[in-house]
Amino acid sequence: MDEKERAITPATDSGLALSRRGFLRAGAAAGAMAAGTGAALAEGTPDPLITEVQPWAQGWGDGVDATPYGLPIRFEGDVVRRNVGWLTADVISSINFTPIHALDGTITPAGCAFERHHSGAIELAKEDYRLMIHGLVDKPLVFTYADLERFPRVNRTYFLECAANTGMEWAGAQLNGAQFTHGMIHNMEYSGVTLRTLLEEAGVKPEGKWIYVEGADASSNGRSIPLEKALDDCLVAFKANGEALRKEHGYPVRLCVPGWEGNMWVKWLRRIEVTENAVESREETSKYTDTLEDGTSRKWTWVMDAKSVVTSPSPQAPIKHGKGPLVITGLAWSGRGAITAVDVSIDGGKTWTEARLAAPGQDKALTRFYLDIEWDGSEMFLQSRATDETGYVQPTKNQLREIRGENSVYHNNCIQTWWVKANGEAENVEVS
Repeated sequence: MDEKERAITPATDSGLALSRRGFLRAGAAAGAMAAGTGAALAEGTPDPLITEVQPWAQGWGDGVDATPYGLPIRFEGDVVRRNVGWLTADVISSINFTPIHALDGTITPAGCAFERHHSGAIELAKEDYRLMIHGLVDKPLVFTYADLERFPRVNRTYFLECAANTGMEWAGAQLNGAQFTHGMIHNMEYSGVTLRTLLEEAGVKPEGKWIYVEGADASSNGRSIPLEKALDDCLVAFKANGEALRKEHGYPVRLCVPGWEGNMWVKWLRRIEVTENAVESREETSKYTDTLEDGTSRKWTWVMDAKSVVTSPSPQAPIKHGKGPLVITGLAWSGRGAITAVDVSIDGGKTWTEARLAAPGQDKALTRFYLDIEWDGSEMFLQSRATDETGYVQPTKNQLREIRGENSVYHNNCIQTWWVKANGEAENVEVS
């Protein structure tokens, strides 16, 4: 094996031991820097950060009542949601993006989880909350928040992805950073009542084939959902990651439609109407349809197909340590089920190496993957490719364009490429 091959070989047990020895040597060199001065010390000179008592060890820290509701330490103040000023006309009807490049694991903290509004996040108290189920039902019902809490409860972890996630990439590489190309997504543990439970309480008439769900905000955002899906795995949720929903995520109650586009996850859920046919509202006709190359549009493309992205290294998470051990990591997901494999390429898709899944894939939830390599400082063209339990393999941009052209906005699940330069910086590019 020559040096270039060795540089891209995943660390085996023996290779990992070598990597660790190399890492320790690099760490010793890095440790020979004077604290606070940046001046290099001679080899063997003690590191004052180890040998001297530091300010944080010389007095009291904060008490337990200093932060009644815990917040991130100030050193992590850059791990925040961000929006794009030119993307929409007004922040009231806008999008902000999860900082996926700065996170690990799979659960998205509520405070930095993607949000999308159509007329702004509203304040609706639990005491004022009402949910109506009507239409083709045996018994129209109205539930209060307290009513919902009395039904049998479940906990489910799901990803929510906006149909427009990665949408700006159809015509070419656009925004520099995983937060902006893939950050219209979050993954949280939701707690609530199955929609099936509530529909069975009302009793669906035989002619009922669809439901129409609507939110309480001024936009009255509403979507039609086939009854089969509603009775399968949809959830009327009032908690996320163990706490009450955040205002921007639909407090006090929202709908979860696992694996399907985020616009269907109606927030501030106020009304469920059982119907014979789809309502075909604005959000499922003029919006959230896929425009093809010939100008026609297809609808009812609800499912978010298998997709993945390398989150580090990436433009917002460059390599800063130089050559040596490098952890490549990212996220994969599929609206059709669990992720079963993720392959990573460092040469733009010419060759692939199977990554390590941090845990077995979960149904319609994010999966974290890792690939541990020895980086020799050469440029890389990083890609990831997900496979789900149905056997579906994430396509390239060219494969998608052959079918749909470049006029689409929604449902772009293409393979993404980061050009990692010799200095460790990265850029969003396309390869052919």
